[in-house]
Amino acid sequence: MLSIISFLIVIAICVISHEGGHFWAARFRDVMVHEFSFGMGPSVWSRQKGETLYSFRAFPIGGFVKLEGEDAAEEEGGLSEEGCDPSRSLANKKPWERILIIGAGAAVNIALAWLLTAVYLSGYGVYNMEEAKLGNIMEGTPAYSAGFQSGDVIKSIDGKELKSWPDIRKNIQAEDKVGDRFEIIVERGGEEKRFSVDIPVSKEAGGRLLGVQPSHEKYPFFKALGAAFTYSWHMSVEILRGLWMALTGQIKADVTGPVGIATMAGDALKDGFWTFIAFLGVINLNLGLLNLLPFPALDGGRIIFILIELVTRRKVPEKIETMIHYAGFMILLALILLVTGKDIYRLMR
Repeated sequence: MLSIISFLIVIAICVISHEGGHFWAARFRDVMVHEFSFGMGPSVWSRQKGETLYSFRAFPIGGFVKLEGEDAAEEEGGLSEEGCDPSRSLANKKPWERILIIGAGAAVNIALAWLLTAVYLSGYGVYNMEEAKLGNIMEGTPAYSAGFQSGDVIKSIDGKELKSWPDIRKNIQAEDKVGDRFEIIVERGGEEKRFSVDIPVSKEAGGRLLGVQPSHEKYPFFKALGAAFTYSWHMSVEILRGLWMALTGQIKADVTGPVGIATMAGDALKDGFWTFIAFLGVINLNLGLLNLLPFPALDGGRIIFILIELVTRRKVPEKIETMIHYAGFMILLALILLVTGKDIYRLMR
């Protein structure tokens, strides 16, 4: 039950934000929005507000925004079947306006991922790996016996200056080290303190273990925004690189579908609010990037046709474009069904 609830929360946030991006971009460029729907299949609730019908449908997987002129051909200067002013048709908007409207959904998902990451960094924080500042001191370890304290900053080990947290391990595990004694200088309250610490090789730890953990720090919100942007950028690169390597057969991809996402969402919610926020950010980032891929039926595929129009100065015939998008949709649907079956089989095992 928890997995179902958490999955519905994730899907609702992802879908409503994505379709909301299309909706507000369409309103911004004065394109008529006939319907804003959450879910697929038959309608279970609807309400007309102004010119737009807002609805919930039976199957809470996905959603859509129905725009004037999105699928139907319109004659230049005429009226559509709904009697709408042709100037408010998506088909009659300038190419850059259509790209803006179609790309807005994915852009909102990516922006939401960035903001959620910033909220996570500001509200929960992360381990500080940028400096050798001590957090938790583990009992029964050399650091605990030597008198190290949380908040100490290790400045040097055996005369070698430390610039970041990984430098602690690199210096302690140095292969050219003779003996077990280390001369460690730390900064505490603006003063430097010197420690002589015996750090023997531990078979259980697979090497020398000082017994310290990095400090856990919350970012001020504006600093969190900058850090979240950097993190989201690097993660986007890794997602796209992983996808490319999977498509080219360099790695074996472990793809998951709605059932797998529901399971992960439930696990994330069990781990706590902040884990769920982090998970929600990752899902939105993946959704935004995948929707921008140049594949038929996806937003990226639709944008490709507009770019072709910009280059050739002619629109691709609508029947051809519709057939290509329909074929792409059927391929995507088959993949979803295949992955869902795999997820169910995995759960049954």
